[in-house]
Amino acid sequence: MLFGLLAAVQPGVTDPRLGVWTLISAQSNLDPPNRLSIAHLHNGVHVVMSGERHFDFTASRNGHDSPAPGNLGFNQIVLHRIDKRQAEVTEKKDGTVVATVREQLSKDGKELTSTTATVGNPDRITVWTRSGGAKVASDLFVGEWTQDLSKTRLRQGLVLKIEADGNGGVRFLGDFSYTARFDGKRYDLKNSRNDTVTLELVDPHTVDAIYRRDEQVTQTDRWQVSADGQQMTLSTTGTLESGQRITEKLLFKK
Repeated sequence: MLFGLLAAVQPGVTDPRLGVWTLISAQSNLDPPNRLSIAHLHNGVHVVMSGERHFDFTASRNGHDSPAPGNLGFNQIVLHRIDKRQAEVTEKKDGTVVATVREQLSKDGKELTSTTATVGNPDRITVWTRSGGAKVASDLFVGEWTQDLSKTRLRQGLVLKIEADGNGGVRFLGDFSYTARFDGKRYDLKNSRNDTVTLELVDPHTVDAIYRRDEQVTQTDRWQVSADGQQMTLSTTGTLESGQRITEKLLFKK
């Protein structure tokens, strides 16, 4: 079952449960995954649990069913935020409710208690302590990245600088530059053959960048940062002005 899943973030409201949590084994009568990370995305929240069990999915904040494929015991969830410190999560398997998880955050925001109810079984309680603040999904991408020339046939020796813009977005500095947020909107490019860029967060480790020129999509990049945050892979597909299609993969190190 899913333990420690936090409620969706309502538009314009900061959810105090976002962050990184560690299981307090001595206060829990269950041994679930021992680390929980919740990151805010523009269309919901990204949930990762690691330890003896593993869960990884993105949940919508619209209060409707969200698909959660590949997870043990459930493949759909519904998130409902009760108030600032309480949330309820309904887990489903092929449309049938299998568990209900009630979240309660302490007044000081440092402890999270999950009560899981299933039919025919006593409630199970799990207690977590905060071990990190709220995670911004763009955090892993910020830094100076240098191309690893041993991993590509294109030996340009590129250096990229990505900075947080203080408004939930990033400033990208390379052969061209832009400032953009992860909201699916178009932002202007500087010193580029393309006109605009759109950034979309797939998950906290993955960003899709879509470039347009004269209203036509000319290039699509996928940036993927490793779990330790020290490597970034760029997979790019585009069309040159000559009409030739190109596909390349580049590796960068922080």
